[in-house]
Amino acid sequence: MEKVVCALWRAEDEPRERFNERLLAGLPQALTAAGASRGRLNLRDAAVEPAAGLVQQWQAPQQDAVVQFWLPSANARFRGEVDAAIAAHCHRFAAWLVCESTIIANRDHPPVAGQRTWGWSQASFITFRADVGRDAALRHWHSHHTRVAIETQSNFEYVQNAVLRPLTDDAPAYDAFVEECFPAEAMTDPAAFFDAQGDAERFKANLAAMMESCHAFLDFGRNDIIPSSQFDFGSEA
Repeated sequence: MEKVVCALWRAEDEPRERFNERLLAGLPQALTAAGASRGRLNLRDAAVEPAAGLVQQWQAPQQDAVVQFWLPSANARFRGEVDAAIAAHCHRFAAWLVCESTIIANRDHPPVAGQRTWGWSQASFITFRADVGRDAALRHWHSHHTRVAIETQSNFEYVQNAVLRPLTDDAPAYDAFVEECFPAEAMTDPAAFFDAQGDAERFKANLAAMMESCHAFLDFGRNDIIPSSQFDFGSEA
């Protein structure tokens, strides 16, 4: 099985609410019928509007949604029905083959198929610093930054997806896609985000550790980080 991550864009004249409704109503069923399994939609909706201040943008316009799923093979020869299903539900999309690593599985608030997952999800398309190099960036991400992200945040789910290769010609040159789930209060309270409510010194230390680690390997000018509501769908096969 291979995992695919897709960024989706709506047409400029389609309201975001209508776009989200169309995705939820039709895309999960269409992808499942086309052979996808273990699917997930990440939508920028009204529920995560309070987190608008946490957005980081490279692409213009920025992606409006993310869909993740697994296929027996992501080879273009076998992906036609899946690509057609996605194209029918958005203005355009970009896709990547990724390697998933589940750092923190969501055991505290497990997703229920077809329902919005508790809290909110930070969906991050990230790019490594060119002057660091991919191998060194991966080493830092896996051997150092992973520990920092676990120890300094209130995340109850943390999934790393290293990009193996783009699957569409116009896919932005990201190096990874990361998804982290947080409690709702973390949308507006930095201390809640950094697991330090009521502890100013812990907040300062956690924030500093995270920023130092991020600056060591990320190109902040080439990241797209969006708040989202998470919806799981599809079989586990």
